[in-house]
Amino acid sequence: MTQKYNKFSFISRLKSFKYAFNGIFNFFKNEPNARVQSLAAIVVIGLGIFLRLAWAEWCLIVFAIALVLVAEIINSAIEKLVDIVSLEYNPKAAKIKDYAAGGVLFAAIAASIIGMIVFIPKFIK
Repeated sequence: MTQKYNKFSFISRLKSFKYAFNGIFNFFKNEPNARVQSLAAIVVIGLGIFLRLAWAEWCLIVFAIALVLVAEIINSAIEKLVDIVSLEYNPKAAKIKDYAAGGVLFAAIAASIIGMIVFIPKFIK
């Protein structure tokens, strides 16, 4: 099977960003967890500004926030795909959803540990 590849075009690449931004917009519009995690991110960013984090600390915080949001976006996409593929209850489909949700939990735990590493010393001072 051969695929036809279109010539590279900066215009077509720029247009492809439309789909990515549409996905991000719909994620925040339709997923309740996205709003909860965004609120947590805003609180953490506000705390970071208040405590005047160093650049390296900001890098860790931005990484932690991105890690959780990316994990949640991927989890949401997997859940939607599984719902399309498996219209009725299927234990294998449930396991796939559990794995994806576990990935988000793992990311959130890692982000919490990063937050503790960054913020606890600030509060001890």
